[in-house]
Amino acid sequence: MGQDFAVQVIYQGVITVLMVSLPAVGVGLLVGFMVSLFQAVTQIQEQTLTFVPKVITVLLMVAFTSPWIISLLIDFTNTLWGTIPNMVR
Repeated sequence: MGQDFAVQVIYQGVITVLMVSLPAVGVGLLVGFMVSLFQAVTQIQEQTLTFVPKVITVLLMVAFTSPWIISLLIDFTNTLWGTIPNMVR
């Protein structure tokens, strides 16, 4: 197993993690921005107002995108297991 191969596997792993986490993080960021904008306009400073909508939307996004996430992780795992024979010289 050469250094190039290890770097390639790590790179694919990082890209997979970013693609899996991007929808939930993006929706959480968008909802957090909208709630903070609402709080600034109305001058309501309730802590649960920022927490609850973000948790609900992130959980809904994870539930909605879970088939896609699982297929990405299965493809990455199958690719990784398929390259095991090439690792040994």
